[in-house]
Amino acid sequence: MNSSDDKSALNVKDIQRRFDRAAARFDSADFVHSTTRGGLLARLEPIVIEAKTVIDLGSATGSGSRLLARHFRGAHVIATDLSHNMVERAQKKQSWFARTSAVQANATALPFAEQSIDVVFANLLLPWIDNAARVFTEVSRVLRKDGLFLFATLGPDSLNELRRAWHGVDTCEHVRSFLDMHDIGDAAVRAGLRDPVLDVDKLSITYRDAGTLFADLTAVGARNSLQHRDRSLGSAAAFRAMSEALDALREDGLLRLDLEIVYGHCWGSGRQALDGEYRVAATQIGRRQR
Repeated sequence: MNSSDDKSALNVKDIQRRFDRAAARFDSADFVHSTTRGGLLARLEPIVIEAKTVIDLGSATGSGSRLLARHFRGAHVIATDLSHNMVERAQKKQSWFARTSAVQANATALPFAEQSIDVVFANLLLPWIDNAARVFTEVSRVLRKDGLFLFATLGPDSLNELRRAWHGVDTCEHVRSFLDMHDIGDAAVRAGLRDPVLDVDKLSITYRDAGTLFADLTAVGARNSLQHRDRSLGSAAAFRAMSEALDALREDGLLRLDLEIVYGHCWGSGRQALDGEYRVAATQIGRRQR
């Protein structure tokens, strides 16, 4: 199941390049990631689970990995991201005293053995995935029976201000659609995960103007990576017109951007890997030598 139609298909190579470029500045503008990371960790607190191996899936610079290592004392935490530069940043944050490592990998084809992972933690990964079902299937494959999958993603009521501003300029797709809570739960169950629990929260962020909004989006790699985005010479003029439309939405001198945050967790059911697949057990990945 795709999270959107073909108009909202993502260019994976472009996403990788954008996050590679954003790695150096990511931590300076990761307010949303930090907020949802805190929301996930708060939801993790009452859950009792014994974990030896934890994946921070879509780890970015590894801020979440460090917190997971503190929560799961003695567990091996693996920061996993599509971006090579993000993985390098995550490696630099690793503690001498924590059992942590970092792996570059696509979330739809994880290099881990079947049922080898106790906890998968995915903070704002799904908005960058075309086919959420493939991620859920991979998580179901690597997660041990009764292992935990914990995630935060964006719901369909996110970024409506951007959509409205663009719709006043042209009919092209500029902001992708996101799955709603019920579709996410259904995708998890179809992939073999059990007992999904989901809830929705709202987050509003204010910016001085459209320029500061897009500076933040650029710093975290969250710019337009749609497969069929407009690359014509007129696109710059269209962007200026859209920015002016956004600035016209300001109230009391501030531009507000609303996000719908979907939090969820579900459990592994011991799904079997497909024949012919070869994966490396997470326990075979050693600590980085310094």
